[in-house]
Amino acid sequence: MENSETVKEEADMTGSGSAQNTESGETPCTEETAEEAEDKEEAGTEDTEEEAGADNADAEASEEKEAARNDKAGTEKKGFFGRNRKKDKRDIQIEELTDRVKRQMAEFDNFRKRTEKEKAAMFEVGARSVLEKILPVVDNFERGLAAADENPEDPYVEGMQKIYKQLMGVLEGMEVKPIDAKGKEFDPNLHNAVMHVEDDSLGENIVAEELQKGYTYRGTVLRHSMVKVAN
Repeated sequence: MENSETVKEEADMTGSGSAQNTESGETPCTEETAEEAEDKEEAGTEDTEEEAGADNADAEASEEKEAARNDKAGTEKKGFFGRNRKKDKRDIQIEELTDRVKRQMAEFDNFRKRTEKEKAAMFEVGARSVLEKILPVVDNFERGLAAADENPEDPYVEGMQKIYKQLMGVLEGMEVKPIDAKGKEFDPNLHNAVMHVEDDSLGENIVAEELQKGYTYRGTVLRHSMVKVAN
Protein backbone atom coordinates (compact mmCIF):
# COMPACT_ATOMS: atom_id res chain seq x y z
CA MET A 1 0.00 0.00 0.00
CA GLU A 2 2.74 2.40 0.86
CA ASN A 3 4.47 1.69 -2.40
CA SER A 4 1.36 2.29 -4.42
CA GLU A 5 0.70 5.54 -2.65
CA THR A 6 4.25 6.66 -3.21
CA VAL A 7 3.99 5.93 -6.93
CA LYS A 8 0.70 7.82 -7.08
CA GLU A 9 2.17 10.84 -5.38
CA GLU A 10 5.15 10.90 -7.76
CA ALA A 11 2.76 10.68 -10.67
CA ASP A 12 0.70 13.52 -9.32
CA MET A 13 3.82 15.62 -8.84
CA THR A 14 4.99 14.91 -12.39
CA GLY A 15 1.59 15.76 -13.76
CA SER A 16 1.37 18.96 -11.76
CA GLY A 17 4.85 19.97 -12.91
CA SER A 18 3.87 19.39 -16.49
CA ALA A 19 0.72 21.37 -16.01
CA GLN A 20 2.65 24.22 -14.47
CA ASN A 21 5.12 24.26 -17.35
CA THR A 22 2.25 24.23 -19.79
CA GLU A 23 0.47 27.09 -18.03
CA SER A 24 3.63 29.24 -17.86
CA GLY A 25 4.16 28.82 -21.64
CA GLU A 26 7.71 27.47 -21.36
CA THR A 27 8.42 25.07 -24.17
CA PRO A 28 12.03 23.80 -24.23
CA CYS A 29 11.46 22.18 -27.55
CA THR A 30 10.36 25.51 -29.05
CA GLU A 31 13.56 27.28 -27.89
CA GLU A 32 15.69 24.63 -29.53
CA THR A 33 13.73 25.07 -32.78
CA ALA A 34 14.37 28.86 -32.87
CA GLU A 35 18.10 28.35 -32.44
CA GLU A 36 18.09 25.82 -35.19
CA ALA A 37 16.20 28.29 -37.40
CA GLU A 38 18.80 30.98 -36.73
CA ASP A 39 21.60 28.54 -37.54
CA LYS A 40 19.84 27.61 -40.75
CA GLU A 41 19.41 31.26 -41.71
CA GLU A 42 23.10 31.97 -41.06
CA ALA A 43 24.06 28.89 -43.04
CA GLY A 44 21.77 29.99 -45.85
CA THR A 45 23.32 33.47 -45.88
CA GLU A 46 26.81 31.99 -46.05
CA ASP A 47 25.73 29.70 -48.86
CA THR A 48 24.28 32.69 -50.73
CA GLU A 49 27.50 34.71 -50.31
CA GLU A 50 29.58 31.75 -51.49
CA GLU A 51 27.29 31.33 -54.49
CA ALA A 52 27.57 35.08 -55.31
CA GLY A 53 31.36 34.92 -55.03
CA ALA A 54 31.41 31.89 -57.29
CA ASP A 55 29.20 33.70 -59.80
CA ASN A 56 31.55 36.72 -59.79
CA ALA A 57 34.56 34.49 -60.25
CA ASP A 58 32.83 32.77 -63.16
CA ALA A 59 31.99 36.18 -64.69
CA GLU A 60 35.61 37.37 -64.35
CA ALA A 61 36.88 34.14 -65.86
CA SER A 62 34.44 34.57 -68.77
CA GLU A 63 35.62 38.17 -69.32
CA GLU A 64 39.27 37.06 -69.30
CA LYS A 65 38.52 34.31 -71.82
CA GLU A 66 36.66 36.79 -74.02
CA ALA A 67 39.56 39.27 -73.87
CA ALA A 68 42.01 36.48 -74.71
CA ARG A 69 39.86 35.48 -77.71
CA ASN A 70 39.71 39.12 -78.87
CA ASP A 71 43.51 39.50 -78.56
CA LYS A 72 44.02 36.31 -80.47
CA ALA A 73 41.58 37.43 -83.15
CA GLY A 74 43.36 40.82 -83.43
CA THR A 75 46.74 39.10 -83.69
CA GLU A 76 45.43 36.79 -86.38
CA LYS A 77 43.93 39.77 -88.20
CA LYS A 78 47.22 41.68 -88.07
CA GLY A 79 49.02 38.60 -89.24
CA PHE A 80 46.51 38.25 -92.07
CA PHE A 81 47.25 41.79 -93.28
CA GLY A 82 50.97 41.17 -93.06
CA ARG A 83 51.76 43.45 -90.12
CA ASN A 84 53.16 40.80 -87.81
CA ARG A 85 53.83 38.30 -90.53
CA LYS A 86 57.42 37.10 -90.59
CA LYS A 87 59.32 38.48 -93.56
CA ASP A 88 60.31 36.09 -96.27
CA LYS A 89 63.93 35.87 -97.43
CA ARG A 90 62.92 37.09 -100.87
CA ASP A 91 61.25 40.16 -99.38
CA ILE A 92 64.42 40.91 -97.40
CA GLN A 93 66.55 40.55 -100.54
CA ILE A 94 64.18 42.83 -102.47
CA GLU A 95 64.42 45.50 -99.76
CA GLU A 96 68.22 45.26 -99.71
CA LEU A 97 68.46 45.54 -103.50
CA THR A 98 66.00 48.45 -103.55
CA ASP A 99 68.02 50.29 -100.91
CA ARG A 100 71.23 49.63 -102.84
CA VAL A 101 69.73 50.96 -106.06
CA LYS A 102 68.51 54.11 -104.29
CA ARG A 103 71.97 54.70 -102.84
CA GLN A 104 73.63 54.22 -106.23
CA MET A 105 71.15 56.59 -107.87
CA ALA A 106 71.86 59.23 -105.21
CA GLU A 107 75.62 58.79 -105.68
CA PHE A 108 75.23 59.06 -109.45
CA ASP A 109 73.16 62.24 -109.11
CA ASN A 110 75.82 63.77 -106.86
CA PHE A 111 78.51 62.73 -109.33
CA ARG A 112 76.57 64.29 -112.20
CA LYS A 113 76.15 67.60 -110.36
CA ARG A 114 79.80 67.64 -109.32
CA THR A 115 80.87 66.88 -112.90
CA GLU A 116 78.72 69.70 -114.26
CA LYS A 117 80.26 72.16 -111.80
CA GLU A 118 83.77 71.02 -112.66
CA LYS A 119 82.99 71.25 -116.35
CA ALA A 120 81.63 74.79 -115.96
CA ALA A 121 84.69 75.79 -113.94
CA MET A 122 87.02 74.30 -116.56
CA PHE A 123 85.14 76.08 -119.34
CA GLU A 124 85.40 79.40 -117.51
CA VAL A 125 89.13 78.93 -116.87
CA GLY A 126 89.67 78.09 -120.55
CA ALA A 127 87.59 81.06 -121.70
CA ARG A 128 89.47 83.44 -119.43
CA SER A 129 92.78 82.13 -120.72
CA VAL A 130 91.74 82.69 -124.37
CA LEU A 131 90.29 86.13 -123.67
CA GLU A 132 93.43 87.26 -121.87
CA LYS A 133 95.38 86.41 -125.03
CA ILE A 134 92.92 88.26 -127.26
CA LEU A 135 92.97 91.51 -125.24
CA PRO A 136 96.45 92.60 -126.48
CA VAL A 137 95.16 92.21 -130.05
CA VAL A 138 92.22 94.46 -129.18
CA ASP A 139 94.67 97.03 -127.71
CA ASN A 140 96.68 97.12 -130.97
CA PHE A 141 93.46 97.44 -132.97
CA GLU A 142 92.49 100.50 -130.95
CA ARG A 143 95.94 102.07 -131.38
CA GLY A 144 95.75 101.57 -135.14
CA LEU A 145 92.30 103.13 -135.32
CA ALA A 146 93.46 106.07 -133.19
CA ALA A 147 96.29 106.74 -135.69
CA ALA A 148 93.90 106.40 -138.67
CA ASP A 149 91.43 108.99 -137.38
CA GLU A 150 93.14 111.55 -139.61
CA ASN A 151 91.53 109.94 -142.69
CA PRO A 152 88.14 108.65 -141.49
CA GLU A 153 86.75 108.47 -145.06
CA ASP A 154 89.49 106.16 -146.24
CA PRO A 155 87.93 102.78 -147.24
CA TYR A 156 90.74 100.98 -145.44
CA VAL A 157 89.95 102.86 -142.20
CA GLU A 158 86.24 102.15 -142.60
CA GLY A 159 86.95 98.44 -143.02
CA MET A 160 89.11 98.40 -139.87
CA GLN A 161 86.39 100.16 -137.90
CA LYS A 162 83.81 97.59 -139.02
CA ILE A 163 86.07 94.69 -138.01
CA TYR A 164 86.72 96.31 -134.64
CA LYS A 165 83.01 96.82 -134.09
CA GLN A 166 82.34 93.17 -134.90
CA LEU A 167 85.11 92.01 -132.56
CA MET A 168 83.74 94.07 -129.68
CA GLY A 169 80.25 92.71 -130.37
CA VAL A 170 81.57 89.14 -130.04
CA LEU A 171 83.33 89.98 -126.79
CA GLU A 172 80.19 91.60 -125.42
CA GLY A 173 78.22 88.48 -126.33
CA MET A 174 80.69 86.50 -124.21
CA GLU A 175 79.96 88.87 -121.30
CA VAL A 176 83.28 90.73 -121.66
CA LYS A 177 82.82 94.41 -120.82
CA PRO A 178 85.33 97.31 -120.58
CA ILE A 179 85.90 98.97 -117.20
CA ASP A 180 85.00 102.65 -117.02
CA ALA A 181 87.96 104.35 -115.36
CA LYS A 182 88.66 107.96 -116.45
CA GLY A 183 87.07 110.53 -114.13
CA LYS A 184 86.02 107.84 -111.63
CA GLU A 185 87.26 107.42 -108.10
CA PHE A 186 90.18 105.07 -107.80
CA ASP A 187 89.12 101.51 -106.89
CA PRO A 188 91.93 99.02 -106.19
CA ASN A 189 89.59 96.16 -107.10
CA LEU A 190 89.23 97.51 -110.66
CA HIS A 191 92.18 99.86 -111.22
CA ASN A 192 95.93 99.47 -111.15
CA ALA A 193 97.60 102.82 -110.37
CA VAL A 194 101.02 103.14 -112.04
CA MET A 195 101.42 106.92 -111.80
CA HIS A 196 100.37 109.84 -109.59
CA VAL A 197 99.94 113.42 -110.75
CA GLU A 198 99.21 116.74 -109.09
CA ASP A 199 96.03 118.21 -110.53
CA ASP A 200 94.01 120.77 -108.62
CA SER A 201 91.13 120.49 -111.08
CA LEU A 202 90.54 116.89 -109.98
CA GLY A 203 89.66 115.64 -106.59
CA GLU A 204 91.80 113.35 -104.50
CA ASN A 205 92.07 109.73 -105.70
CA ILE A 206 90.39 110.48 -109.01
CA VAL A 207 91.59 108.69 -112.15
CA ALA A 208 93.18 111.37 -114.35
CA GLU A 209 94.07 109.18 -117.33
CA GLU A 210 93.60 105.62 -118.52
CA LEU A 211 96.81 104.13 -119.90
CA GLN A 212 95.43 100.68 -120.68
CA LYS A 213 91.79 99.62 -120.77
CA GLY A 214 90.63 97.00 -118.33
CA TYR A 215 87.89 94.37 -118.82
CA THR A 216 85.56 92.21 -116.75
CA TYR A 217 84.30 88.72 -117.60
CA ARG A 218 80.95 87.64 -116.13
CA GLY A 219 81.24 90.21 -113.35
CA THR A 220 84.82 89.37 -112.37
CA VAL A 221 87.94 91.31 -113.35
CA LEU A 222 89.64 89.88 -116.39
CA ARG A 223 92.25 92.61 -116.52
CA HIS A 224 92.70 95.66 -114.31
CA SER A 225 92.73 99.11 -115.84
CA MET A 226 96.16 100.73 -115.88
CA VAL A 227 95.57 104.30 -114.74
CA LYS A 228 97.14 107.57 -113.59
CA VAL A 229 95.68 108.88 -110.32
CA ALA A 230 95.52 112.49 -109.11
CA ASN A 231 96.68 113.24 -105.55
